[in-house]
Order: sequence, then structure tokens, then C-alpha cells
Amino acid sequence: MNKNTLFAALIISAALFQQSCGNKDNKAGAAQAQQMNAATPVGMATVSTEIVSGLITYPAYVVPLLETELRAEVTGYVTNIYVTDGAKVSKGQRLYEIDRTRYQAAYDQAKANLAIAKANLDRVQTDLQRYQTLSDKDAIAKQTLDYAYTDLNNQKAQVQSAEAALTTALTNLQRSVIVAPFSGTIGISQVRTGALVSAGTTLLNTVSSTDPIAVEFQINEKDISTFTKLQQEGASSQIFATLPDGSRYEVPGKIATIDRAVDSQTGTLKVRAAFANPSNLLRAGMNTTLNVQTTSVEEEVVIPYKAVFEQLGVFNVYTVNDSSQVEVKQISLGHKIGDKVIIKSGLNTGDKIVTEGVASIRPGATVTEIKAETTDKK
Repeated sequence: MNKNTLFAALIISAALFQQSCGNKDNKAGAAQAQQMNAATPVGMATVSTEIVSGLITYPAYVVPLLETELRAEVTGYVTNIYVTDGAKVSKGQRLYEIDRTRYQAAYDQAKANLAIAKANLDRVQTDLQRYQTLSDKDAIAKQTLDYAYTDLNNQKAQVQSAEAALTTALTNLQRSVIVAPFSGTIGISQVRTGALVSAGTTLLNTVSSTDPIAVEFQINEKDISTFTKLQQEGASSQIFATLPDGSRYEVPGKIATIDRAVDSQTGTLKVRAAFANPSNLLRAGMNTTLNVQTTSVEEEVVIPYKAVFEQLGVFNVYTVNDSSQVEVKQISLGHKIGDKVIIKSGLNTGDKIVTEGVASIRPGATVTEIKAETTDKK
């Protein structure tokens, strides 16, 4: 074979190889383009409206309807503690006693001083009557009668002062015994017998009412009318609490108090529900969940909650346009009812949204609806 023939063979072989490679590249590119243009299968739903019935839940905590700190009102040593920690107490029941010795002595002295002041008042009144009789007969100087009137007024003031001192001494004597201001449960004592306590500063204990008891929670200002209606109706079957262990507190509650003002920073309002608590299952400070059974007055826009996704604190859904492409639509959420959520704004009836496969698509992607498989029963 000569050189020219060999060279021609090499050129033909190279051309055939290049054509083969080109065909493979074209096929790969076509396959890639076809793959890019393929529609992503997703689950879809059409936005509709309906009367919504379900539970609305609120984070809540238990608070006593009545609670007060017991502080020493006089200074002295604790001589008696009449109740055990955590006991139930009745209004007026004796709880603590502070050494009464000096307060009893002060009371006795004030009582004696009052008796002396009253005796002196009787004396000057008698003297005034005598001087008045003598003055009528011009038997004494007028100045003597004037002095008698002055002595009477002074002695009346002495009696008033002695009465005030007796009241103070009696008050201190009574305050040396601390009694329960209302019926409830007392906590763990902060002092023991023999401890020195100071008036107005030393905390002895805390007593709170337990039955009934309250659960406080925050509502959105948009829901004020709903809870005002619940309060006016006195509805109890619609309100119940969930305990920290997830169990339902069986006794229903009622809306007892709605706070006077909305917090301008958060747009929320404090609401208090009252519950009977005979078994003391609800304890002050306990974290719980307040549940309200509601039914909307008019139809609401509702979608599956799984269709919602959040970006930078904003809630969105994917809507599908007439070209089967997805678009991001910002929405405003209402209450979550089970696996659904009420939409306050952003969607209209008839809009088609993506409910399944939200994480696998991006804005502008082409999608196709996953058809539910059906099996013919024979």
C-alpha cells in the first residue's frame, strides 16, 4: 500500500469517528433537554371555602384567681406555726404567731393610760361645773372659769390621744398573729419557729386559691369578638385544657376575664378562663394548652396546612397557572384547624395550589398533577 492510499484511509476513518461522536452528543443533549422540559408530578388541590369547625389551641399557663404573699406586719421572733406546708386553709385560720409579749404589754399600758385620761376628764368636768355655779354667784374670778374650760379641752384631747394609742397597740397585738386572708392552699414556709422577722419585709409564706383556678392565654386582637361572645354566653362545653402529659382535663372551663387593653407591641390580648379544680390537678404556674371548640359564622378559605412553607418569616404557597407552571404566592394565615389552616388573604376560591412535592419544585417549574390510583372492585 502506498503512502497516498494510507493517508486517504486515515482521513476517512477520522471523519467516521467524528460523525459517531457527534451523534452521541446530539442524543445526550436531546435527552437532557427532554428531561429539563419534563413536568414534575405533584399533588394539587383547588382552593375552596367552607364552614370551619374544629379546635383552636393556645399556649397557656395556670394562675390562681386569688394569691397573696404573707409578710410579717410586726417585728419579733416566730413563736408558733399553726399549719403544715402545702395544707389547705380556711379564711381567718391562724397561720403564724410572732412573740406577743411586748405587744400585749403595750396594749395593757395603752389601756391603762386611757383609763387615767378618762378619769382626769371626769375630774375637770366636775371642777368646771363647780366653777360655773360659783361664777353665776360672782363668787370666783372669771379667769378661774376660763382656766377650767381650757383644762377640759386639754383633757378631751388627752383622751383622744390615749384612744389612738390603744388602737395602735391593739392593732400590733392582733397583727402578731397572721391569719389566712381567704380559703386556699398554703405553700412551703420561708421561716421556722424562732426566726426573727421584720415588719413589712420578711416573707413568711404564700397562699393561693385552688378551686376554682384560672388558665391565662393570649389571643389575637382579631379574635376579641369571638371570645367576648363566649364570655357573654357563658359557654363551657367549648373550652377545655390539655395537661402537660397530653391528657385532657375533664372539667370544662368558662371565659372569666378579658383584659382591658390590647398590647400595642404584639397585637394580643390576655384572656383568663376559670376551671373547677376539686382534685387540685391544675397547679399554679403549670404550662398547659387551652383548647376552644369553634364553628365559623361564615365560610372561610381553607387549604391543607402541608401546602404552606415559610421563607424569612413570610408564609407562602405554590400556585399553578394555566401553563402548568408554579408561582409563589404570599399568604396570611388564620387559625390552624387539624391538618388544615384558614387563609385570611392571598388566595381566592378556584386557585390551584401544590399540596404534595412542595420541596422538589422551584418558581417557574412545570408540574403535572398526580392522579389518584383507582382500583376496580370486581
